[in-house]
Amino acid sequence: MNDPIGDMLTRIRNSQMRGKSTVSTPASKLRAWVLDVLEDEGYIRGYEKSTDANGHPAIEISLKYYEGEPVIREVKRVSKPGRRVYMGVNDIPSVRQGLGVSIVSTPKGVMSDAKARAANVGGEVLCTVF
Repeated sequence: MNDPIGDMLTRIRNSQMRGKSTVSTPASKLRAWVLDVLEDEGYIRGYEKSTDANGHPAIEISLKYYEGEPVIREVKRVSKPGRRVYMGVNDIPSVRQGLGVSIVSTPKGVMSDAKARAANVGGEVLCTVF
């Protein structure tokens, strides 16, 4: 797998289109950090670590819905393995005039765009969520 974050976001997008309550993805620290930001911002209910049928570590993500509609309306991968996108603190984009969130990997950890601006750090823009 070349793009583990893109794979996880696609699994979330596909599961929400089908109305699933949970989705499983292979476990990694970066995926868990991205899920921490999504949980803090209220886009998912939560997640827990488990193992799959073959005994490999996995993450079970509990998806969130509001009045039958998925809370995550749109999720886009910004920085890809073929084209990394780095931005300074003043260049980090606001998603839909601040209604959405950009997830940024900074030297101080993975955080939302608002927290990165508050901490005055830039970094790699992983994805945007609305």
